[in-house]
Amino acid sequence: MARTKNLAHKYGEGHPRVAAQKKTRQTARMSTGGKAPRPSMTTAAAAAAGVVGVKRPHRYKPGTVALREIRRYQKSTELLIRKMPFQRLVREIVQNRDKDMRMQSSAIAALQEASEAYIVDLFHDVNLAAIHAKRVTILPRDMHLARRLRGEKILSTD
Repeated sequence: MARTKNLAHKYGEGHPRVAAQKKTRQTARMSTGGKAPRPSMTTAAAAAAGVVGVKRPHRYKPGTVALREIRRYQKSTELLIRKMPFQRLVREIVQNRDKDMRMQSSAIAALQEASEAYIVDLFHDVNLAAIHAKRVTILPRDMHLARRLRGEKILSTD
């Protein structure tokens, strides 16, 4: 709706300009920009299309859920790798060296704790390498650099 201007307060009630014109006058305002409202469907057209009362589910902005997950995992102390897949991997690697080696469950748990601590620390260094390169995305070359700076041997998988 257009903005109205009251001339009576400027000239007074008895002034001829106020008496000749209406008590209020509409003035044109410059547009503030933005989009014009879209025409909504009529109720008959909406009923025919079958979209009456459909509400879309709430969606968070990109990155909000990721930041929430980061905070959750930084607070927690539980293991992030599932126990059985890790145990199968350890047993497979051990079988390649010694066929009849037995392991206590506490030894596998200690290996898993140490492995996860190593991985978290390595990814911290990898993230620092990416930040140093003025990036937020880690790349394989960041992993190679972090391992090289740590003095680790890079084994080829060929």
